[in-house]
Amino acid sequence: MANTNRTLLYLGAAASTGIAGILHLMFVPSSITAGIQYTTLFLISGLAQIFWVLPMARRWGRIWYMIGIAGTAVLVGLTGYVIVESVKNPQLTPPGVLEMAIAIEIFQISYVIITAIIIFTRR
Repeated sequence: MANTNRTLLYLGAAASTGIAGILHLMFVPSSITAGIQYTTLFLISGLAQIFWVLPMARRWGRIWYMIGIAGTAVLVGLTGYVIVESVKNPQLTPPGVLEMAIAIEIFQISYVIITAIIIFTRR
């Protein structure tokens, strides 16, 4: 039973980061007009998060999990910045961006929490 719960943790972390990556990639086409820096950010972060499904699903080890938490923490900060700016200037925010940013934030924070549980409850 305990092994099944651990497997669910790994799969939950993999799903959380994968969904956040897909949501980031969904921003790529609309960000092209905003500037190359946004397009690059969404493309690289989306691809990195989708890649990070592998280390989680295949249980590559603690160092990979720590790198994943650190990278995702940076993305949580950047996404949080987007949310704050969207709330400050709602007229400048394209429709759907605030909602998508909140969804991304939820999945990224979920990844960090689940991965921390994996690291700190290791047997």
